[in-house]
Amino acid sequence: MTRDLLRLAVAAVRAHRLRSFLSMLGIAIGVAAVILLTSIGEGIHRFILEEFSQFGTNIIAINPGKSETVGVPGVLGGTTHKLTIDDALALERLPAVEFAVPVSFGTGSVEHGGRSRAVNIYGVTPEITEAWKFRPRVGSFWPGGNPRRSQSMAVLGVTLKRELFGDANPLGEFVRIGGGRFRVVGIMEPKGQFLGIDMDDSAYIPVASALTLFNQDELLEIDVFFTQDEDTVVEQVRRALAERHGGEEDFTITTQAAMLEVLGNVMDIVTMAVGGIAGVSLLVGAVGILTMMWIAVGERTREIGLFRALGATRRQVRWVFLVEAALLAALGGAGGLAGGLGLGAFLRRLIPGLPFHTPAGFVIAALVVSAGTGLAAGALPARRAASLDPIEALQTE
Repeated sequence: MTRDLLRLAVAAVRAHRLRSFLSMLGIAIGVAAVILLTSIGEGIHRFILEEFSQFGTNIIAINPGKSETVGVPGVLGGTTHKLTIDDALALERLPAVEFAVPVSFGTGSVEHGGRSRAVNIYGVTPEITEAWKFRPRVGSFWPGGNPRRSQSMAVLGVTLKRELFGDANPLGEFVRIGGGRFRVVGIMEPKGQFLGIDMDDSAYIPVASALTLFNQDELLEIDVFFTQDEDTVVEQVRRALAERHGGEEDFTITTQAAMLEVLGNVMDIVTMAVGGIAGVSLLVGAVGILTMMWIAVGERTREIGLFRALGATRRQVRWVFLVEAALLAALGGAGGLAGGLGLGAFLRRLIPGLPFHTPAGFVIAALVVSAGTGLAAGALPARRAASLDPIEALQTE
C-alpha cells in the first residue's frame, strides 16, 4: 500500500515537472532561509559564550556605580565612592576570595626605535595570569608585592611586540608608553580578540603606574577570583565593600555565570526571532503547494473517479494526495537544506571567522517541518478529492 502510494506520488510529480519544481522551490527557499539564519544565530551564540568562557566562570567583576541607579551619581543624593587599590586589597583578605585584581585602562602610544603604535594599555597585577587565564609566553610579569607601588616595567602583547621589535628579542629593552619609560619583562601568549578587542595588540603595566600615567584616581574594575560557592563570595564582597563605602552599595557586582546566562537568553531570543522571520518563507511555500494540489484535484477528477470505481476508498484517495503533497515538501526541504548549508559554507569562505553552526537537531527539524508543512498544505485538496462522487467524477470532461 505504502509503495503504491509513493509510486503514484512520484508519477504525479514527474507528470508536471515545472509546476512541481515551482512548488518545491517555495519550500526550498523557506528551509534554506531557516537553516542559514538559525545557523548564524546559533554560531554567534556559541561564539559569545566561548569568548566569555575563555576567562573562566569562577570570576566576578566589580565596577564603580550602581547599575540600577538613575541619574548622575553623587548629584542631588549621596556620594559615589570610587573603587581603589585599597578596596581590592580588602577584598583579597576575604575567606572566599583567592585573589583580587585591580584593573585600570587607557589608550596611548607605545614607542621603540622610531616605531610607534597606538594600543590599549591595561594597568593590572601579576595575578591576571590566573584570573584571566592569560600567561606570558616569554619572560614573566614584574615581581608581585604592594600594588600601590609604581614600577616601570611592561609586558607586551604578541602583536605589539612584532610591530615594534620584529624578530628581535625585546626582553630588557625599553619602550615609551604615554611618555613614560618602561622596561619590557615579558611577552604574552597569543589570546586573540575578545568581543572585537585585540588582546594581543595591547600593553600591560602595573596598576599604580597606569593610574599615574592616565591621571586617574579610581579603578575601572576589580576582578575577583574565587574557588568557593559563588553566592557566598558575592555576599562577602557586597558586605565588605558596602562597609568600606559608608554603608552604601554604590558598586555593581557582575558574576560570569550570570553574564553568560543573560547572553545565552538574549541569543536564544535572537535565534528564534530570525527563525520566525525565515519561517514566513515556509508559509509562502505551503500556500504554493496548496494551490498546486487544489488545481491538481480539478485536473484529475476523472482519475479520482476511476480510482473510486475500481474500489478505492475515500481514505485511500485522501492519502494519494497527502503523500504527493508531503513528497513535494520533503524534496523541497532536502533541496533547501542542501542550499542553506552550501550557502553557509560559501559565506564562511567569503567572510573568514563568520560564526556558523548547524546542530543535527536543526537538520532533522527542517526535514520534519517541511514534510509536515506539505501534509498540512495538502490536507484541504485531499479532502476535496476524497469527497468527489465517483459517478460524477467519471462523467467530467
